[in-house]
Amino acid sequence: MLQAWPGGGESLLGQAVADQCGYAWQFMKLRAAEPHRIFPARYHRGMHSPPSPLRGAIAAQLVGGGGVLAIALSVYPPLFESPLAAAALQGLLAAAASHKLRAPAWWLPIHLVFLPAAVYANRFGIAPGWYFAAFLLLLLTYWRTDRSRVPLYLSNAHTARALTQLLPATPCRVVDLGCGHGGLLRRLARARPDAEFFGIEHAPLPWLWARLASPSLPNLSIRYGDFRNIPLDSYDVVYAFLSPVPMPDLMRQARAEMRPGSLLVSNTFAVPDAPAERVVELADRRATRLYCYRMSARDGVECGTK
Repeated sequence: MLQAWPGGGESLLGQAVADQCGYAWQFMKLRAAEPHRIFPARYHRGMHSPPSPLRGAIAAQLVGGGGVLAIALSVYPPLFESPLAAAALQGLLAAAASHKLRAPAWWLPIHLVFLPAAVYANRFGIAPGWYFAAFLLLLLTYWRTDRSRVPLYLSNAHTARALTQLLPATPCRVVDLGCGHGGLLRRLARARPDAEFFGIEHAPLPWLWARLASPSLPNLSIRYGDFRNIPLDSYDVVYAFLSPVPMPDLMRQARAEMRPGSLLVSNTFAVPDAPAERVVELADRRATRLYCYRMSARDGVECGTK
């Protein structure tokens, strides 16, 4: 419990904390809205990628924590007598800060429940090692999603059947950019033993799963690495189930490297300002759409060709 300080010191300290939170808040707002003013050298070098969402999340948590501390010091000293209530208030402030910082919407529930869940779980006396194990498991599964902006999406059996119909009738080479545990590629490799299939995955645990599950398929190869570093000129079909963020860059790479007549297939995420040759709609639970882009001899996508 916070005690009142002589001479109203708690109010002065609370005001100081509030002022520092305000300065940090203004900085993060400017960083989100006009990052070129915060990192001018980075923008002069042509690096226009948005700020890392992980940094924004940490900033939102700090703003929420600072706000709770300021309230406890200057407005309502008994706040920390109820740790769960203080944590809930911190989550609410952090979610509001995340919204103002233009973070993706899925960060909001994370901010709302993160600290309250940690405070509530503390009641059960769980050993710290279990928290570290859970963190390590999540890290090995999703790796640096904050940098890649590509969550772990898994393609289902409906997608595998539809993609099989899109492959050339003759022997071909197919790559899955971000193949996860390789389930899609294993289905395709069994359905088309005359074709060669390649997968690349940057998250350690899904990559290991894909590697261990594929030795019995001689026409399937799994590689560890970043899909952005894979040349696309040797593939007849490039499949991607990524996110909206990397799609413009992927299309530029495809137009520059893929051969005329080759096919880029994007699960769920269309390329902005690039009409698809064909959109395959699947009758699965999530109403999957496969956006098909046929490469033409010129620099661009050939539209309307069947």
